[in-house]
Amino acid sequence: MKTVTGLLAALLALGVSGNAARADAVPDAPKFDAQGKVTLVGVGDILEYKALASYNEPDFVKALEKAGKLPALKDRLPKEPMVYKTGNMKDGVGVYGDVMRHVIGGRPEGWNYWAGQSQGWGGIDIGLQECLTRTGPLFQVKAEELQPLPNLAKAWEWSKDGHELTMHLIEGAKWSDGQPFSADDVMFYWEKNVLDTNVHPLNGATPDTFGKGTKLDKIDANTIKWTFAAAFPTSALYEMAYGKFCPGPMHILAPQHPANSKNTYDQYKNAFPGTYMAMPTMGAWAVVDHKPDNIVVLRRNPYYWKVDEKGNQLPYLNEMHYRLSTWADRDVQAVAGSGDFSNLEQAENYVESLKKAADPASPARLEFGQRTIGYTLDFNYSANGWGETDERSVAVHKLNRDLNFRKAVTMMLDRQRLGESLVKGPFTTIYPGGLYAGTSFYDKASTVYYPFNVDAAKKALEAAGLKDTDGDGFVNFAGGKNVEITLLVNADYQSDKSLAEGVVAMGEKVGLRVIPKIISGKDHDAARDAGKYDWMVQRQGTEVITAVQNTDHLAPVGPNTTDFHKAGTDGKVDMMDFEAKLTDVVAKFMAASDPKERIDLMKQYQKMATENVYQAGLTVYPGALIVNKRFSNIAPGAPIFMYNWAEDNIIRERVFVAADKQSKNELFPNTLPGKPGSAPGEGLVK
Repeated sequence: MKTVTGLLAALLALGVSGNAARADAVPDAPKFDAQGKVTLVGVGDILEYKALASYNEPDFVKALEKAGKLPALKDRLPKEPMVYKTGNMKDGVGVYGDVMRHVIGGRPEGWNYWAGQSQGWGGIDIGLQECLTRTGPLFQVKAEELQPLPNLAKAWEWSKDGHELTMHLIEGAKWSDGQPFSADDVMFYWEKNVLDTNVHPLNGATPDTFGKGTKLDKIDANTIKWTFAAAFPTSALYEMAYGKFCPGPMHILAPQHPANSKNTYDQYKNAFPGTYMAMPTMGAWAVVDHKPDNIVVLRRNPYYWKVDEKGNQLPYLNEMHYRLSTWADRDVQAVAGSGDFSNLEQAENYVESLKKAADPASPARLEFGQRTIGYTLDFNYSANGWGETDERSVAVHKLNRDLNFRKAVTMMLDRQRLGESLVKGPFTTIYPGGLYAGTSFYDKASTVYYPFNVDAAKKALEAAGLKDTDGDGFVNFAGGKNVEITLLVNADYQSDKSLAEGVVAMGEKVGLRVIPKIISGKDHDAARDAGKYDWMVQRQGTEVITAVQNTDHLAPVGPNTTDFHKAGTDGKVDMMDFEAKLTDVVAKFMAASDPKERIDLMKQYQKMATENVYQAGLTVYPGALIVNKRFSNIAPGAPIFMYNWAEDNIIRERVFVAADKQSKNELFPNTLPGKPGSAPGEGLVK
């Protein structure tokens, strides 16, 4: 494997990496050796659930316990805690203390994740929420055992016909305020947040997420039963992980829900603002301080239900910081050592980060993963009233549904140049669309690639009925008006803006006038969700990396499962013929359990999606972890994004800092989260 220094030297020597050759076969990605090596293991090598003879905790927590401010540790842990295996921990059993400092570009709206409030991203929600299953660490699970890890659901079994799934929850676990966790919390989330269509959980869980007609019932305090219309829908297990099935504290949420109060749904969503501290969590840490535009601080959860094999209650780290800055600043601070962890994903920062990491005095190490960051150009396919309905938009959306037009768009894209506009070197590669190369279900032979060809793109536009009839260089509709296309772009990311600039310039070369609509943050997301665009530069999710997670995003299997084609006012999606077939394939894949059948179905999906240019791929490239060298138990080769984000992949509750390397950066030492609803920085147990 090349070292960071070796890769940097190669970059400086080569300058620009690229191959001008084009062929109908998808070009091979450039060789990139600086990727971490992953050791594959079985699920049982990572964790198990069992009672241990004794348990341990940090000295300051033990002191609070002796002072009568906290129940005994054995009474705070479940009957059978989750036990992490030492053999899967790179540096073994850890020690208590220290803080991990994050820098993020998001801003918390509040803490009602279950009704749609953003908590700021950057790992905050991953540190607070625990879900029925877990997917982040699956990058290290060998293929023959690949399925979501147990989590709040410690075990499950299918009925013989595969229509029922019985799940057994951890028994005796507690929320961070000491209240019992049970099936009631699970049912409240399902019935009052997922099934209630007036509530919109942050990560988009809907009744159709788990299959049309799915039911969930409580059997007893620690057992739930799913009933599915399809047999053995194993894909549903992935949907039960972050972030679609992470139940909230019913004892706090239920009194504010409109079903139990005079609150409106908007009041329910906003009942727990950013000033509401110690929102009960099942996660390893709870929020104790929030200074807007400054910092969010999390402290260890004294009721956390996971331990190591020595009986040490996790997490090892006492505190988490989230400095509220920008996403670009996150990388800068992590490389400089003023931040401890970052997902290096903005390609424009790669070369400079490599230069700094190559310095032996650098406080941070840098390791690249697989190429799992990719972008598409998405078409708004609505002809049913969803989104904008003015004459121009309706006409453009009709064009989007024309295959000749989509072929013109994909052939106008010089993907080599698009990639190099982000970063020069062996990072980016050509991405036609569909599943990512190198991932489990990708099949190159099933991937249809329309290469960059300006002349062919112009001919395809003519086949779609578009010509420049007024001589201004841009094609016109039959009535004489110029074709003008709005392009939605996320202003928060330079990569998105750079790709958009390329799309605009390349569109002009073939006679398409593309008008960027550059919007930040939640305003961008609102425009996307409302269909207020014609095209959209979109960063892809786990569906094209794993196929088994967020599978419903691959096609409109439900009325609102895709970002770019949703149901109209009649609740139906106006599918194109190929799209209906695509949706059928995805639905069959979600219901299939036979590995060979699933592989064949994804080959069918890949061929139809790329042949019909369902989404026009732009580029794909790897990300890198930037982590301060003082931290231990970071799994080699952990991707920044695969089944989940790196904050979940590295299993932060197991990460520690050796005693002789610990910092003095804790802001609230020797304290624990206080009463829910306390003021920021106050009400701590100390």
